[in-house]
Amino acid sequence: MLVKKVEQVAAQPMAIEGAHKVSMRLMIGRDDGAPHFAMRHFEVAPGGHTPRHRHNYEHEVLVLEGRGEVAGGADGNDIHPIGAGDVVFLPAQELHQFRNTGTGVLQFLCLVPTTFDCAADGEQPTPGS
Repeated sequence: MLVKKVEQVAAQPMAIEGAHKVSMRLMIGRDDGAPHFAMRHFEVAPGGHTPRHRHNYEHEVLVLEGRGEVAGGADGNDIHPIGAGDVVFLPAQELHQFRNTGTGVLQFLCLVPTTFDCAADGEQPTPGS
């Protein structure tokens, strides 16, 4: 069993092109012995956003604090407001982005598989897991 506090994990700036004012804490991942799922804690500062992107694995998201919006859908243009207590499911290959539209920090948990199968390259570790 593993028990730890969010504050025990250092927040790392999201160093991906298109990310603005975003940090991530890998709460549980492959290094913790989690074979199937990783739990990531994101903080998006006011005016910040994750990159607009898609990938070969799904996301499950729980918004903990703050206000924002998530863009998704086939073309990434379906916009939904989000806030504390909201849950978001993003299927694999769906273009998406999280944006902070509020005055406080937008915080959310994001669950992803620790590995994914991208066919040509076989099973690969999921980035940030």
